[in-house]
Amino acid sequence: MATGPAAEARRHLTALGLPGRDLGELPSSTGRFGDGAQYRIEIPSVEGPEPFRAVVDAAKERELRVHRISQGSGMMLLTDDEIAAMVALGREQHIEVCLFTGPRAAWDVGVQATAPAGRVVAGSLRGADQLAYGVEDVLRGCELGVRSILVADSGLLWVLGRMKRAGDLPGDLEIKVSISLPVTNPATARLLEDLGATTLNLPIDLSLAQIAAIRQAVAVPLDVYVEGADDFGGAVRYYEVPDLVRVAAPVHLKFTVRNAPGLYPSGEHLAGLAVASARERVRRAAIGIALLHRHDPDAVASP
Repeated sequence: MATGPAAEARRHLTALGLPGRDLGELPSSTGRFGDGAQYRIEIPSVEGPEPFRAVVDAAKERELRVHRISQGSGMMLLTDDEIAAMVALGREQHIEVCLFTGPRAAWDVGVQATAPAGRVVAGSLRGADQLAYGVEDVLRGCELGVRSILVADSGLLWVLGRMKRAGDLPGDLEIKVSISLPVTNPATARLLEDLGATTLNLPIDLSLAQIAAIRQAVAVPLDVYVEGADDFGGAVRYYEVPDLVRVAAPVHLKFTVRNAPGLYPSGEHLAGLAVASARERVRRAAIGIALLHRHDPDAVASP
């Protein structure tokens, strides 16, 4: 048991309603989605209508229920028709369509995001103009029927949270924090939830004990990569799926593919790769869920 300054520091955390340590005992989460489920399946990097159709077809072939798809290139690189097509397919298949917002520093004229020590700013918005562009992206998406967005900038999250509370954005808008905005501890998770996040994407390398501590601090769903992309470290944690569901519920289990070329920003020049990657992500998800069924057949998915 910690004593002295360490114990005092932990007391300050617990006084704020945060866990004072990582929860190595891995307590089972009592949190659930609104329908009573512990987990849902998300296929990330679905960059347009054709990859989305590939996800739907592959999921039917494998008898896999996909609950959400997400996209990384951003709404600004999709036409109105493409966004409308994705929204329509999502409604038809009862799949949440989560699209990225705004420009970002990694694709801007600034140089810090290209430097090894400066990549932490890659997902941020630079200056008031980019912040306005991010808001415009969301307003345009909502007009086209989008009800789930990805945010990688804390300032934009604050603005969108305030707009939603004021009634300037749809009340049912899901605001998902991107993996590019690191949610590495319970206090950060609580802060982002307070700012308006309705689902939190965790870094791919958090331990089960660290995830359990974050779950104790927030009520919103957590999004956890079972297999992560190479440019984020490429963690592969399939045998942890049963514990991830038990500890992190309500949780979106995310499946990408290691050893795959990058897709961002996507377009027709990468159409074949985007479709093939989408299908393989579904295959990986089917593998992960089969393992979950073997080890914990009582785990509850959304219908």
